[in-house]
Amino acid sequence: MYTPPAFRLDDRSAMFATIRAARLANFVTATADGPFATPLPLFLDESEGEHGVLYGHLAKANPQWRTPTIGDGLAIFMGADAYVTPAWYATKQQTGKVVPTWNYVTVQARGPVEFFNDAERLLDIVTRLTTLHEEPRAVAWAVDDAPADFIASQLRGIVGLRMPITHLEGKRKMSQNRNEADRLGVANGLSESERPSDRDVAAQIPV
Repeated sequence: MYTPPAFRLDDRSAMFATIRAARLANFVTATADGPFATPLPLFLDESEGEHGVLYGHLAKANPQWRTPTIGDGLAIFMGADAYVTPAWYATKQQTGKVVPTWNYVTVQARGPVEFFNDAERLLDIVTRLTTLHEEPRAVAWAVDDAPADFIASQLRGIVGLRMPITHLEGKRKMSQNRNEADRLGVANGLSESERPSDRDVAAQIPV
């Protein structure tokens, strides 16, 4: 990922926070047949390994897990993002030398990929993933709410994914390269948007 120094995100806790907040990642592998990419909900186990381990699962019918991977896998997590119009820059009124851009936060994690079919491990993965996303609900659904034989049949249709993180890279592009007046204009413009993601970006702009 191309990351100019002004936009580099080095804080591991901040990168982990982006991973946890993203909910859905793009899981990418390189193969002799070309790249494969699958949108996947992944969860991070920070207690494993030096940089944590990502877990998830794919449909067994998905050819990505059957195709030998060249090198590491890549998981891409996107945070808040927003279009930035030049109309918000003070510089537009001064020189007119401005163009549109995009502000965003992203984290990329790389590491060796392991796929597995073991039913006990699969049950653990789907249980942890379900608990993670059901937790905010007033009445949470649990895997064991469904009949055991039904869950067993569903597990036979998926393949587990484990990816220890060996390289973690983050980027926060929030108009840090603009002057204070321009940053303030972008923050004010985005804060008035009807899009929640735009307002999230506005709150992250240094003003």
